[in-house]
Amino acid sequence: MRAVLVLYFKYFLRWDDDLATSIYHAFVALCYLTPILGAIVADSWLGKFKTIIYLSIVYTIGQVVMAVSAIHDITDANKDGIPDSITVHVSLAMVGLILIALGTGGIKPCVSAFGGDQFEEHQTQQRSTFFSVFYLCINAGSLLSTLITPILRGQDCGIHSQQKCYPLAFGVPAALMVVSLIVFIAGSGMYVKAAPKGNIMLDVCKCIGFAIKNRFRHRSSKYPKREHWMDWAHEKYDKLLIAQIKMVLKVLFLYIPLPMFWTLFDQKGSRWTLQATTMDGTFGTLILQPDQMQTVNPILILTLVPIMDRIVYPLIRKCGFNFTPLKRMTVGMFLAAMAFVSAALVQIQIDKTLPVFPTSSQSQLKVVNMGDAQLMVTIPPNMPTLIEPLQASKDYMTFDSPNIEVTLDTTPVISKAFTLTNGLRQTLIIPSDPGAMYLTEDLTSKPEQGNNGIRFVNGMNAKLNVSGFAFIEPLATSRYVLVSQGSHKFTITNGVQSCEFSSWFGFGGSYTFLIPSSITWTEHCGGSVVQLEDIKPNSVHMALQIPQYFLITAGEVVFSVTGLEFSYSQAPSNMKAVLQAGWLFTVAMGNFTVLIVAELAKLPKQWAEYVLFASLLAVVCIIFSIMAYFYTYINPVEIEAQFKKKDDLEPEGKDNKTFEMKPHDLKEKQDA
Repeated sequence: MRAVLVLYFKYFLRWDDDLATSIYHAFVALCYLTPILGAIVADSWLGKFKTIIYLSIVYTIGQVVMAVSAIHDITDANKDGIPDSITVHVSLAMVGLILIALGTGGIKPCVSAFGGDQFEEHQTQQRSTFFSVFYLCINAGSLLSTLITPILRGQDCGIHSQQKCYPLAFGVPAALMVVSLIVFIAGSGMYVKAAPKGNIMLDVCKCIGFAIKNRFRHRSSKYPKREHWMDWAHEKYDKLLIAQIKMVLKVLFLYIPLPMFWTLFDQKGSRWTLQATTMDGTFGTLILQPDQMQTVNPILILTLVPIMDRIVYPLIRKCGFNFTPLKRMTVGMFLAAMAFVSAALVQIQIDKTLPVFPTSSQSQLKVVNMGDAQLMVTIPPNMPTLIEPLQASKDYMTFDSPNIEVTLDTTPVISKAFTLTNGLRQTLIIPSDPGAMYLTEDLTSKPEQGNNGIRFVNGMNAKLNVSGFAFIEPLATSRYVLVSQGSHKFTITNGVQSCEFSSWFGFGGSYTFLIPSSITWTEHCGGSVVQLEDIKPNSVHMALQIPQYFLITAGEVVFSVTGLEFSYSQAPSNMKAVLQAGWLFTVAMGNFTVLIVAELAKLPKQWAEYVLFASLLAVVCIIFSIMAYFYTYINPVEIEAQFKKKDDLEPEGKDNKTFEMKPHDLKEKQDA
């Protein structure tokens, strides 16, 4: 669903790039915060099985609401294909996204753990196989979704008018969620359903809260200092639990710089997808949609994970280099920064091909000669321009003043004053009778979704009908019609005679077709119809995004997989959930950072924003490397064993788990 989400915001809800990016990342951040709540609900109240079922239903409802929000016909009273009340669609979309975020909060932390619960302690090999298949399924789903969902979006559908089929793109995942939920429930009798045992995160939070409160209560200098601030929890909590929390806090401290990695990484679904909309997606006979470029990520993950594990890391070890987990994570952050440098270089190339449109205080003008003789056109302060028959001036002329005087070097000389519209591009059409010249408005932005804007200028003194354009009045210009990439055939008829011609279009161009007064009614219209290019099509190829996807995915493999492996190796066995929550929290904070930068930075050039993010991550990478240098690796099992050994030597009757002392016992211990 995320594959097409940012395009839904931009093209259906009509949000600008910054707002679409901000809401996208706010949604992703929420999706990584709710699993913390989902884990607490599952462990403390409902259990994993019921949590998965109940919140999957919430998830499915959210997906259905999203599909309904994308049906333009529900508010399209005038049947023009444009929703009349966009507020209704925005409201439905926000409700749908919130329900999906709540639903994924129940699914994300519970499904893998519930799968692990199905195995006995001695079935370690089977459990390992399950997790391998589970990881493979996740990436296979990601690969299929980024391929298929954009195809569904690209279809045309609607009741009264045909538009891009976002309802289908959102509806198919909703239907598949229903199927998967039914299949999951059908196996209920075969599952091992562990009862909720309480959530360690709540115990950790209570212990930390007590330590802070107790330290504040004893802030006076008359109380002796303790080795660690968590030692202020000794009055109420077991030493083993406190030692375990200390180990976790040591790892969580290293998590502080990590959100910046996710700030860059998750933009592959927002900024990079928007970047792809301004590029050429033709790969031979295959036409790639902008949102399909994300497919490169799961393909590279499935390729790079085994390569790293079985070739790269062993080679590094053979070379005698101590490539510790923290060093790997530093390299991963550096690769992500380089990915955004690559994205900035691509953006610079794209910007070179984009047209320069007028500002709000400027206007632009192109001149078209529909006659059969050369014309010398003078529009001060520009130099006189010679325009060939059925041709246009070389480029748009920019004017700071809307009032212009057009002079034609004809016999007699013709001069005419015009008032241009600020902020718009316009074309001055000069027909066979130059005195009847007129202005027409042009496109002032590239056509959306890779479409092409085309129009026809009728140079005849009779009505013409062009397929897809209805009737064009004599000596008039048609409206713009959007056509997709590829070859298109047009039929021109005056009611008596007709001819056909074809033209091939790329992505995001704008064209004007000139029909001369002396059109040839033969095959291909005798080549008499002239095509003018007003806006160049996208010419920078999507393949140039592959290096940035390779770098960001290599960074993900080195950073993310290693980060989780390192975290688990440095924390006690009963604290894995706390670290998982901390890891998810860094992802959420990274997405909130994108939201803040997108709304506050407001850099005029997109490449500058990419460089800003790359620079921020480079600085964070240096800070993290310094923190990693001073980090001392520990063995949690040995530390826990030492505490357990001490506890075994203490008198019987003392509970080695978390315990609360009675008020009078606590008072006696504090006095002592």
